[in-house]
Amino acid sequence: MKIAFWVSLLCILYTYACYPAMMWLLARLRPRRWKVGPITPNITIVLAVHNGVKLLSRKIDHLLSLDYPNIQEIIVVSDGSTDGTGELLAEYNHPRLIPIVLKEHVGKAVALNVGMAEAQADVILFVDIRPEIAPGAIQRLVSNFADPEVGCVAGELILHQADYVCATAAVGGLYWRYEQWIRTCEALSDSTVGVYGGFYAIRRQLATEQPAGLILDDVFQPLSIIRKSYRSVLDPSAYVYDSWPKSVEGEFHRKVRTLAGNFQLFQRAPWTLTAQNRVLFQLISHKGMRLAVPYLFVLLLVSALALSSISPIYAVFAAVQTVGLAVAIVGLRYRIPVLHSLAAPASAMLLLNAAAVVGLHRFLFSRGPLWKIWDVSQPKSAGVIQLSNDMTDSEPVAVATKGNTRPSLRIHSNRR
Repeated sequence: MKIAFWVSLLCILYTYACYPAMMWLLARLRPRRWKVGPITPNITIVLAVHNGVKLLSRKIDHLLSLDYPNIQEIIVVSDGSTDGTGELLAEYNHPRLIPIVLKEHVGKAVALNVGMAEAQADVILFVDIRPEIAPGAIQRLVSNFADPEVGCVAGELILHQADYVCATAAVGGLYWRYEQWIRTCEALSDSTVGVYGGFYAIRRQLATEQPAGLILDDVFQPLSIIRKSYRSVLDPSAYVYDSWPKSVEGEFHRKVRTLAGNFQLFQRAPWTLTAQNRVLFQLISHKGMRLAVPYLFVLLLVSALALSSISPIYAVFAAVQTVGLAVAIVGLRYRIPVLHSLAAPASAMLLLNAAAVVGLHRFLFSRGPLWKIWDVSQPKSAGVIQLSNDMTDSEPVAVATKGNTRPSLRIHSNRR
């Protein structure tokens, strides 16, 4: 029991404190800075969307009005939409807009593969339907490609958090700043193992076709680029604004999907856990250990309770963990004034670790495509659609040809 207690405690401390501190020291003592220059490469914007008709017009107008001068094309891939998204795309008549319609709903991975295959520019910029790109953000983002070793660049996500409950505000606030800080330190030491999927760019010649049905394109693509001896970095001056689910339930389901995606990534791309992955140590420390932490917390509590009669040290640990768990649960279930705010960090920690457990269960036992575990919902107060854009294992074929005067609406039929 003593071994179980100390091993679990040390592993938890390593995951949340020691590894981040190690990355921070490497970034400070041995930084690998990269060149940034005033370059303006041609870019292709790729957007995959499923049933996004309520947001799509505003999004396309936003993309067409961006201040970056060399946007060569904007590829919008409708993933089997049934709400009129395809019909809306057909109404646009703009020389830079290339609409592609997939007849079947097959998921974001395949939709992005289709978009990447159509892209012609030197740089591909991936965006989601919700985020708003700040003025000058694209120029700042692509300026990092002045360094020939940089293959992937992500921007800085700023979250709108008005009217969030305290637990979800803690996830989107304190936890997200902590996560971005770790990624920044990883980039300065070598490369970050994952990026924010709603706004990141890659060199087109480095684009890697993703396994159909994959959830985490924003981890797979950077790791694939790192595998090719390039770097994946962050630019904190390239801002993009987004909203995450406001409710505890919505945030929990979002995290379940993401954490289930980690297990899926290891299964579908096993090379990420081998020496072929230059940042294997970072991947295990940053992603893998967090998947084990929930079970380590249980082991820590059980061993502390078993040893509490031997030494007051173990009794104190058991008491602190029990009280912390109770406060976290109360904070999630009840909005008691003051306590609700004070419990937010503990509630966020409980939410994240519970999502990791449920994510493993969903990965092991979900029937059908894993990406469907997050349902489409529309938070009324947010005015934001939470879209699921991942795909099954269908293969798109039969691309219609482009017109000369305007981009044609290409229809893909998907066959098993």
